[in-house]
Amino acid sequence: MARGSKSGNGKIALVTGGGTGVGRGIAQALSEEGYTVVITGRRAEVLEKTAADMASQTGGTVRAVRADIGDANAVARLFEAIRTEFGRLDLLVNNAGSNVPPVPLEEVTFDQWSGIVAANLTGAFLCTQQAFRLMKAQTPRGGRIINNGSISAQAPRPNSAPYTATKHAISGLTKSTALDGRKYDIACGQIDIGNAATDMTSRMNSGVLQANGETASEPTIPVAHIADAVVYMASLPLDANVLTMTVMATKMPLVGRG
Repeated sequence: MARGSKSGNGKIALVTGGGTGVGRGIAQALSEEGYTVVITGRRAEVLEKTAADMASQTGGTVRAVRADIGDANAVARLFEAIRTEFGRLDLLVNNAGSNVPPVPLEEVTFDQWSGIVAANLTGAFLCTQQAFRLMKAQTPRGGRIINNGSISAQAPRPNSAPYTATKHAISGLTKSTALDGRKYDIACGQIDIGNAATDMTSRMNSGVLQANGETASEPTIPVAHIADAVVYMASLPLDANVLTMTVMATKMPLVGRG
């Protein structure tokens, strides 16, 4: 679906991790489509600047609400703020996530493990749970949830056990959410992203460890391609759903033997 059709007119969207990177790109695209967008993350100053920049560029309504999505009370306050100001939520994009340094599995600390599980998995669950409560009670009923699964939901990189474990778990959460949401007109899908060009993936230009032990540079793709895909997924009526979608750099070493 081409941008500019304003498929989101009158709809409310929440993008977690919306201050930078892929989340910012998705939020920007949704704002351009006419969505009122709420972005959340842990750094208030980053969120506020992003929201102001985005609103000036798109002319839309963009709200910044600081929240640590790994904290159940913070997530409850976030959704209460949305319910109070807008009365409903049409789209949740569970994008927020973090990683740990690429070290051997046996060197990952418990605190590192716990932190990434909270950010990548617990946060997505807590936001999904709150979205369910709001979407099933609002009028018109229902909504859509889109999870950022990452290529790591399909195949690991070396020294990535915590991140890969959480992203595989997101696939299970997506399917359970899609199933449990049927009776409430809540659709849920997942986008697996391969090498979107962000600050996080900039190291790929100089080389990253491959499965065969070699270090090689990898191609990336603009975040706009990811944002366009999310806009398409969000544009569907609630009786249609993209359950899973992979958007990746064509020549990245995913398909075949690495």
